[in-house]
Amino acid sequence: MNKDIIRAQIRAAKALVGEAERRSAATSVFNRLEKMAAFMMADRILMYHSLPDELSTHEFLDRWGKRKRFFLPRVNGVNLDILPYDKSSLRLGAFHIEEPDGFDTTSVDDIEMIIVPAVAFDRKGNRVGRGKGYYDRLLATTRALKVGVGYDFQLRPDGDIEPDQNDVPLDVIITESTLLIVRR
Repeated sequence: MNKDIIRAQIRAAKALVGEAERRSAATSVFNRLEKMAAFMMADRILMYHSLPDELSTHEFLDRWGKRKRFFLPRVNGVNLDILPYDKSSLRLGAFHIEEPDGFDTTSVDDIEMIIVPAVAFDRKGNRVGRGKGYYDRLLATTRALKVGVGYDFQLRPDGDIEPDQNDVPLDVIITESTLLIVRR
């Protein structure tokens, strides 16, 4: 299926999700993540700072911020820089996403796990992003565990997502009711 059609379908579905359902979904998804051995063993984790239509990461970052070393991406041209997460040093950046400020960038080689937002996923680990390729360029350069998180309705039927040559598949997908380890 065409990625623009998938984006439109998911955008429409997200518009129907109420605030209580958003909170409940985020709690379910991040509770599943917390129980993964890979999460428990990881120290350096690249997260995302959620937009209003994404599963909220704010409470999760607050809860684990003292026990894990979180990093957030910052748009730099067509790529993402990785900087330490510090709630007090966030500023509104590209695409109206709060991003870390400063010059203390970290190499993606130092990251053990990447929590990836997406518009949609399939059971093969393929994902549809927002269309700019930022995460695919970053994911192509790392051996970190790649974990996609989203609502149940973002997990599409097999064959729905036709990967492009630059798309990088995920290793794990977590929704409210699913923890899927992708086998390749």
